[in-house]
Amino acid sequence: MGRPRWLCYKGLAIYRALAIAGLSVGRVPGVSKPGVWGGFGVTEFRQLMHFQFRSLRRGVVALALLSPLLGACSSPSMPSFSSMFGSGTAAGDANATAAAPLALPNDFECPSVMVRSGAATLSSSVSASDETATGLRYQVGLGNTARECRMVAPGVVSVKVGIQGRAVLGPQGTPGTIDVPIRYAVVYDGVPARTIATKLERVQVNVTPDNSNVQFSHVADPIEFPIPKRSEMDQYVIYIGFDPVGAQQNERKKPAPRPAKPKRQMSQGQD
Repeated sequence: MGRPRWLCYKGLAIYRALAIAGLSVGRVPGVSKPGVWGGFGVTEFRQLMHFQFRSLRRGVVALALLSPLLGACSSPSMPSFSSMFGSGTAAGDANATAAAPLALPNDFECPSVMVRSGAATLSSSVSASDETATGLRYQVGLGNTARECRMVAPGVVSVKVGIQGRAVLGPQGTPGTIDVPIRYAVVYDGVPARTIATKLERVQVNVTPDNSNVQFSHVADPIEFPIPKRSEMDQYVIYIGFDPVGAQQNERKKPAPRPAKPKRQMSQGQD
């Protein structure tokens, strides 16, 4: 039977209130079995105003009560997390696999996915100088993640990363499409740290008038990187996070359209 539907609705209402109050809410890794995401929690604290510490305390108490509730609530239109990658493959992947089926080394482990510190929340306010809860347009947070590694060529690994997130409208928000730039980076997190491969993808999240609390999912295009050395394999990490600055830089790098060449006029002969 599951839990009553009114509990799920109440849980989503509390979720939205916490997000508007400046709390990034999502599943917190590392609190249960290894490699398994734990219960819901506050993934990032963002102080909005000094008097909101009281709201912060209430939020922590609410989350303690809300964790088992949200774990049992799911939207019927949202695919299960295990089905994010699906059983099929793209035509290119299928052809490559059929042409050269390769097995990953026995000691290879697909790098874990971690949300980059400070990049777990994307928000927009009506004024950059007044980022209070009352001026919030929307806030987007990251939740569950998954990854899948494959050998695509000798010594080359391809990884697909799937994410689930949530977009919540604030008091100043209006329905429409939210542009969500997400950075994916394969990083050697040793000393010194170095970026192995990175890419930016922009996800369009549609918020309708009858649904201001939207859950979304996205599977990024594969990222390829060389198989790490055995001595470095345990220090490879896939970092994800919102990157609005990178999205703006990409826009500025786009070449300006070339002006159209003037059409040559045909000269008319004289009688």
